[in-house]
Formats: sequence, structure tokens, C-alpha cells
Amino acid sequence: MKILTLLLMALVFAGMAKAEDGHQLWLRQQPINKAKVTGPECIAAQELRTYSTQNVTLKIDATMEQDAYCIKVNSEQGKVNSVISAKNEIGLLYGAYALLRGETTGSEPFYKLRILNHWDNMNGTIERGYAGLSIFWKGKAGERKFHGRTIFVEDPDQPIDAELIKEYARANASIGINGTVLNNVNASPKMLSAIYINKVKQYADILRPYGIKVYLSVNFASPMSIPAKGFNGGKPIKTADPLNPKVKAWWKAKAKEIYAQIPDFGGFLVKANSEGQPGPFDYKRTHADGANMLADAVKPFGGIIMWRSFVYGAAHSGEDRVKQAVSEFKDLDGKFRDNVILQSKNGPLDFQPREPYAPIFDNIKNTKQMAELQITQEYLGQSRHLTYLAPMWREFFGFVAPEKLVGIAGVANIGLDKNWCGHHFSQANWYAFGRLAWNPNLTSEQIAEEWLGLTFNASNNEALKSMMLRSREACVDYMMPIGLHHIFAFDEHYGPEPDGYNAHVPLEWCPVYYHKANNDSIGFNRTHTGSNATAQYREPYCTLYDNINTCPERYLLWFHRVPWSYRLKSGRTVLEEMDYRYARGVKEVEDFIRIWNETKPNIDEQRWQEVDARLQHQLENAKEWQKVCMDYFSSFTKK
Repeated sequence: MKILTLLLMALVFAGMAKAEDGHQLWLRQQPINKAKVTGPECIAAQELRTYSTQNVTLKIDATMEQDAYCIKVNSEQGKVNSVISAKNEIGLLYGAYALLRGETTGSEPFYKLRILNHWDNMNGTIERGYAGLSIFWKGKAGERKFHGRTIFVEDPDQPIDAELIKEYARANASIGINGTVLNNVNASPKMLSAIYINKVKQYADILRPYGIKVYLSVNFASPMSIPAKGFNGGKPIKTADPLNPKVKAWWKAKAKEIYAQIPDFGGFLVKANSEGQPGPFDYKRTHADGANMLADAVKPFGGIIMWRSFVYGAAHSGEDRVKQAVSEFKDLDGKFRDNVILQSKNGPLDFQPREPYAPIFDNIKNTKQMAELQITQEYLGQSRHLTYLAPMWREFFGFVAPEKLVGIAGVANIGLDKNWCGHHFSQANWYAFGRLAWNPNLTSEQIAEEWLGLTFNASNNEALKSMMLRSREACVDYMMPIGLHHIFAFDEHYGPEPDGYNAHVPLEWCPVYYHKANNDSIGFNRTHTGSNATAQYREPYCTLYDNINTCPERYLLWFHRVPWSYRLKSGRTVLEEMDYRYARGVKEVEDFIRIWNETKPNIDEQRWQEVDARLQHQLENAKEWQKVCMDYFSSFTKK
């Protein structure tokens, strides 16, 4: 495979010294237009005819598994001919992209559901988006400003950019992603109005030939503000109680309205009763009541409900936030319809640079589950830092067996920036998500090699790979080592604010809640003598994490409260270890800059300069984290 990949790279990247803006992502093959392709006339045939260096035969094999493909390569008389077999045209397309990146065998997806979650708002902005405005929803700048920021307002009459969406579809299909949620989980009821359903239909029509289904996030209280076609005289109703017959009828009518325009519509993603969102608790109902009502509405059409377990708030006043998902859902296990899937973040808190795995995956045994990963780096440098996330996700799969899940969702990092992701290396996280959703057993190293080979023509890709593989751990070091967590600046989640406290919000939104540093000690006691969060884990992790002598030091301050004089295995005290880790993180970024400087002769000027600028900014940020955090935490020991 490596020989074929190198040959492919030589052909693909010939003459690549010209400036590049990153818009082509990892699909940088230059048109060759020489391959003879026989078989069904489809997108796979078009791609191979344009970009392949060999002749290819495409075959439909109805006995194969959905989305699987088989590749057979024959070399005769100096000519290379390949045969791609699949159950349907989408399988052939996956096989075509695999052949173009140098694969020579075959594969089938581990997960049926491989979905991007876009947190895009209808006014064109993106919550936790770091690469510009939405590619789906077009707003317009309003005349007024708020805190110096331009206010964007919805503009549903703007036409869609069909060519851009086709490019988006092609990129996703090339890595096996087969679903997209088009809007923010903090959903507006307007998303289900007729004008927006028509927009969704237009997107579905463009994405469908690339094997991508569309899904929508929905606001649970939508029946109270949006009419459903053919129901209640075209008027909203006065309640969203999931057990109310009118509410059930409204959702069934709305589902019928959607599926009439989009027969292969995937279903709904729901954030309910968390961070102020409406939900079944508003009517003293359970998550199962709410999810099942929606599941019944889409079931006749083959739809699914992805119900997020990221819930915390007033219902659990005083309870350790990391325990609340298990508290709410454990007793409901087995009470959900078979087309309901619980969607849970990889960690129990909120996409921190490092968290232990979420114990909800241990406690839910009779309900389908999918993992939610965050591609967009909300807490990992926000596309301003080079942070390769495959090692983080592989760490998660070391604790949660892939077969326990029915799919994976990834919070997308895609916007209108020319390079799609803000940082050229952030593209690697989009790529890695798709590849792991197809095969969660791929290693971080394999994926990095693949992505680098397709994206850069550097002679020292081994050094770049090393930089990528070290980058997440470096980020943990210069932000929150040895189990520190959630000490970001309030709301923006970017810079350090370990002293953060705001009397106007719940304490669990403030950094001081998580480290609890005082003159004597630091850390959150989650053992049996504290919040007892360790009890939510299966063995051996329950006992392992509960005992300070066996708890991995990377989780030390997550699970344990320790005196400043406590010594780690290195022999250093807690503060000394912090000082060492923060300094190590800064040194790693300095080394990334050295490595990147060495690539300059082999990288096109535009991308080299843009990455270099981001790395310099990352170094400034790492030094800021080091100074702010060490000044703050060392102040306690001085006292």
C-alpha cells in the first residue's frame, strides 16, 4: 500500500509549488482524464475517469453489505487495472475514493451512523465555530451592534450555494461520512417552518447522490410557535407536553410534512432540559416520554431520534455536574423506543482537553448509544492551535469498546473560511473523524500518515507526523495538566481564567468550582469520601480511580483533592509538577515551530505562511497559559 501511495503522491503533487489556499482539503488530485472506466455511469465513474492513473471496472454485487466495497488490483503487461465491487453506487463511490488514496483491498464501515453535527444558527453564525460563517444558513448584518459585535439576522430568502455544498458532500463522501445535522442543537422552532423545510430539501437533493442523509436539531417546544401542515387549522398549539394527544398529533403531522419533501430524511437530534432548553421536564415528564413521542412520529418513515444525554441544571442542584447524566438516564435504560439513540459526549463534563471517559457508557445497557466527539476544538485552541485530536479519540475507544455503540457523531469544524476549518491542520480532525467513524480501530499514526500524504508534499512527513501525534498532549500540558479542568475564560472557552467566578451564573459554570484551590490543597474530591463520582464507573476503574495510589496521574486533580505538598511519582510536589508540565507544553510548541520551519522548501508559500502565523500565535498563547496559571496557583503556596 505504501508503494502505491508514494507513486500516487508523485503523480498527484507534480508541480505543486504553486500557491494553495487549502480549499481542496485532502482531495488535491490533479485531473488526468486518461482512465478508462467501465460499469454503471455514476459519480464514482466520473471521479475515477478524471483522477485515476489506472483503468477501473465498476461492478454491482447485491450480496455485499451496505456501504462496503471490494478492490482487486491486477497488473498485466505493465498496465494496472482495478475492479471495484459494491452493493450499490454509494459503495462504489466509497471504493473509488479508497482507490484514489492508495488502498488496494476492500473495507466495510464499522458504524452505520457516521454523522456530522453542525452547530449552525439560522442567522448564519456558528456556535463554537472557528472558521467563519455557516455554509448552510445565510444571515445578513444588522444595523445595530451588541458589545461591539455585529448582530446578524436571519435571511431565509438568500439562495443556497449549490457548488459549495457539492464540494462539502464530496469531501464527506471521500472519508465515509453519511449524515449531517444542519443546525444547532440549541435549535430555533423556526427550523421546522415551511420555508426552512424547503431549504433542507434543496440540501438533501445535493447531498443524496453522495450518500449523505440530512437530519435536523429540533426545539422541543416547537408545537407552541410553528404550525404543522394539515393540523389544527394551520395554528400552533398551547403546550408541548409529550403525553398530550394534540402534541403527539402535531409531531406526526410535522414528520409527514418533512418526509413528503425529503423521503430519506434521517430524523431529529434533540437537546432537552439542559442549559435552558425546553423539554419534557417542563411538564413533569421523563426523557423517555419525550424521546418516545418523537420516535413514534418518525418511525413510520424509518427515522431515528438522537437524544443527547448532555443534561445538567436545576433538577440536580448541588450534585457534581459530571454525575448528572447517569443520574438522569440510568433508571430509564430500556424504556426507550428501538429507534431512539442516546448521544453522549466522550467525557462526562464538556469536551475538555482531557477527561476520563463518560460513565454513562457503563450504565446504559439496554438502549442504543452513540458517542459525540467534538471536532471543532472548542477547548483545544479553537482552530488557532495545531491540535490533532485522533489520539484523544483513540484514548476514548481504549475505555469504551467500539461495538457498544451504533454510531458516532462529530461536532463539525466547518465554515466559510477558504480552507473550511480555519487552521490548515484542523482539516486533519475532520478527516480523522470520518476515518475513525468508518473504522475505529485505525491508529492515530495511520490516519496522520494518510492525511499528510494527501495534503502536503513535504520530504519530512515523519517529522510532521511526530508533531501531530504530540500536539494533543502538548495542549493538555500548557493548559490543564494532571487532571485540572474547565479553567478557561468564562463563556469564550479560550484563554486561561483559573480565578474565574461570576455571581450571576451557577457556580458549576465557573473555573473555581472545578479546581477548588486554597492555601492547603487543590483538586475535586470525586471519591467515595467526596461526590462519589467514581462509583459510576465499572470495575476495575471504580476502584482504580477511587484510590489515590492507583489513580492515573493524568486524572489526579479530576478525582482527588490533595495537599500542595503531595508528591507525584516523579518526586515533584503538585506545584512543581504543574510548573514542569506547563514548561514542557511550551517547549513542545517551540519544537513544532522548528519542525515547520524545516518544511518551508517543500510547502507552498501561502499555506506555509498561514500555518506559521498560527504556530507563532499558539506559542504566545501557551506562554500566557503558563504564566497566568502558575502565577495564580503558586500564590496559594506563598500564602
